[in-house]
Amino acid sequence: MKTFLFRSLIGIFFGGFLAVLITYSIIFFGDQTTLDSSLFVKNSLGNIFCGWLFSVTPLYFEIRSLKLSQQTALHFVTVMAAYFILAYGIGWIPQGIASVLLFTVVALLLYSVIWTAFYLYYKYQIRKINEDLKHIH
Repeated sequence: MKTFLFRSLIGIFFGGFLAVLITYSIIFFGDQTTLDSSLFVKNSLGNIFCGWLFSVTPLYFEIRSLKLSQQTALHFVTVMAAYFILAYGIGWIPQGIASVLLFTVVALLLYSVIWTAFYLYYKYQIRKINEDLKHIH
């Protein structure tokens, strides 16, 4: 529970920080001289929720009683469902079947690349630790 709360706070703060950076970018680099307050609130709350979601859901991978395939499936379904509902509801994903299909393809590819990168990184770390343990004896 302590880890969940800590990660929740980190994610919420990171999401809020990201919302501010995005807003500054729109003001300084975009053509927006004024901001729509309701749009700002909606998007910043979306960023905060995403920060929380992406910092808390990796806890699935710390449940030792589950196989890696189960952890991955739970993480994938949770992240994709929650993010899709949020992004579609806020308007980050435009309405229409083509936009939904494009989101699905991009999300699957991005998830696969990130998951594979983490898998290979931890596999390398395990190999390195095992090599170090062999040299101790």
